[in-house]
Amino acid sequence: MTFTFQPATRETAKARIGLQGPAGSGKTKTALRLAEGLAQGGPIGLADTERGSALKYAIVPGRPELGGHAFGHLPMHRHDPRDLIKVVRAAEEAKLAVLIVDSWSHFWNGRGGLLEIVEEAGSAKGAGGTFGGWRTGNPIEQEMLDALLNFSGHLIVTMRTKGDYVIEGKKVTKVGVKAVQREGAEYELDVVMDMVEGTATVTKTRYEPLNGQIIHHPGEDVAEMILEQLGQGVDPVQAIVDELVADGLTYDRALELHGQANNRRLLGANLLHPKTGEPAKLGDVIKEYGQAVKPVTTPVTAPPVATAAGQDDGSRPEGETRAVPLDPPAGAGQGQEPEPVSAPQMRMMHACFAKVGLGAKEARDGRLRATSLIIGRQIGSANELTKDEAQTLLDTLTNYGERDNAAGDFAAMVDGLAKQPA
Repeated sequence: MTFTFQPATRETAKARIGLQGPAGSGKTKTALRLAEGLAQGGPIGLADTERGSALKYAIVPGRPELGGHAFGHLPMHRHDPRDLIKVVRAAEEAKLAVLIVDSWSHFWNGRGGLLEIVEEAGSAKGAGGTFGGWRTGNPIEQEMLDALLNFSGHLIVTMRTKGDYVIEGKKVTKVGVKAVQREGAEYELDVVMDMVEGTATVTKTRYEPLNGQIIHHPGEDVAEMILEQLGQGVDPVQAIVDELVADGLTYDRALELHGQANNRRLLGANLLHPKTGEPAKLGDVIKEYGQAVKPVTTPVTAPPVATAAGQDDGSRPEGETRAVPLDPPAGAGQGQEPEPVSAPQMRMMHACFAKVGLGAKEARDGRLRATSLIIGRQIGSANELTKDEAQTLLDTLTNYGERDNAAGDFAAMVDGLAKQPA
């Protein structure tokens, strides 16, 4: 037998993603959002062990205004891992682009799951108890893993979590969460995200741009990033350059592109300058093209300083303005990246916006408009905020959220900021 090494490529690799968290943390919704991005128009299938809960996210016929996701639904009332193997085969036959298993935990400790199989096998006469039962369970589990990991499309599995505690004397300390699945199951996956109230913390990844990320409502943008890493998506650097050289570029859009590149850690990406053909950095090219379309004067009147009474306290001289920089927001020392918005801040924002009448999904544009005016720079996503900016926003929202006419007063304040002269 001859052993030959061939050049390795990623173009045929498929994503293997795990979403773990307690009930109600957003695992199913996030799985569907990611699946839509990964599928690129292909079919999506979901094996549902959660008593049909995924159907709440399906499309309502004749009611497009309600939104929803298009996917094939397969309810599963038994959780034998051998049934999951059959599901994977059915997914192959259906040529699914993405298979979602919601949730994988049931095939571990659900009715008919692996632990039940092991217990039953171990209780047979002469089987040797639980230890002996694993002689039956281990091969079944391995066959299940082989089927899932060899699936020809992208795979997303959800896992429930439970609190993990350490007892030292009389003191009980919570040390984290533990997935309801065999210890070490996450090693089989490329990406693992811990979900809390719709916010994902990437705790394990093989894709460098996702390392350590905290993402509010991850969806198609994260899927696109994963596809890029697999060599199957749009080149993000080229996509930004295409926008820079296209007619109609505005300074505000250049700011947004700079923010996107910063969030995705692309400012230092190497490329050939679109005009000169010389080696350059993406961040420098964005700044160059942005400065070319920058108005002669682009001051933005700083927002009022919120006080307990909700009015400008006069600490900022009247008429004081500050320029909008084509750089990451200030807030860190020289040469140091500003600290990004934290997951707890993101969760608080949602609750605070709800108190001022901007909590609905359809109010996203209103939230972004208000946020941009309050912090004094244009943003395209709350993920672009720095920690300091997020705190300024939260302080303002909290102030107005405690008023009797919270929604009206907040809207009036935002409109007042918008009317201030540039």
